[in-house]
Amino acid sequence: MAGMLYICATPIGNLEDITLRTLRILNEVDLIAAEDTRNSIKILNHFEIKTPMTSYHEYNKYDKAKVLVEKMAAGTNIALITDAGTPAISDPGEELVKQCHEAGIEVTSLPGPSAFVTALTISGRETRRFCFEAFLPYDKKERTEILEELKTETRTIILYEAPHKLKKTLKELYETLGDRKISLCRELTKKHETNFRTTLSEAVRFYEKEDPRGEFVLVIEGADRNTLKEEAMQEFLTMSIKDHVEYYIAQGMEKKEAMKKAAKDRGVGKRDIYQALLEEE
Repeated sequence: MAGMLYICATPIGNLEDITLRTLRILNEVDLIAAEDTRNSIKILNHFEIKTPMTSYHEYNKYDKAKVLVEKMAAGTNIALITDAGTPAISDPGEELVKQCHEAGIEVTSLPGPSAFVTALTISGRETRRFCFEAFLPYDKKERTEILEELKTETRTIILYEAPHKLKKTLKELYETLGDRKISLCRELTKKHETNFRTTLSEAVRFYEKEDPRGEFVLVIEGADRNTLKEEAMQEFLTMSIKDHVEYYIAQGMEKKEAMKKAAKDRGVGKRDIYQALLEEE
């Protein structure tokens, strides 16, 4: 029989947050694939877990995943753990899970700690709809594109950031998104856990004088829907009616549907749009 992959969440700070099921599985599996064996050995030693470990990280994730899948196909049960939190979330474990499914290896996940969920629940921001962007891209062009996309994101936005990059990121967010409300969460589940609820402009000013410490989770309010609608309306009103209709046709709409949508945007009747198009011809 083939083995299977167990995705095991580990504490993000407080060791008491590990689940009984995770402890049992870590003891029962044949092998533990860890992002950093030097870091993971500390938690295994704490709970007296003697299961062998192997490294699985960002720089070997493709080739090592193939090796691990072969082992599972031969009957080995493997637990996947990351440095902290839930594996495969903004994590190389995503590739291992993908290859397991392609090879027909069974995968299960043991629920547990996750930094972005923990931060969201204490942030005081809206939680019904949210998007998780993890770390912004390093590539300047890609980073700019993502930030532009976030300008019109109406859901609560969650980002990760390292302390030495926080000041730059806050400035970029303020310049791109405007002065949104933000919760800066750090040291989650630890003794000095903080949830700094402020605005982007105030956060920029604060960290001009203070050096950021610890890993941050940024929880930012989404764009206001009414404001976005008003801005879109103003933009449409600067266009000719012909250009307005062709804007929707270019998106794949039929002409009649595009005319109806343009009429709604401009607060006029469809007949007014039709007449204006005749006059522009």
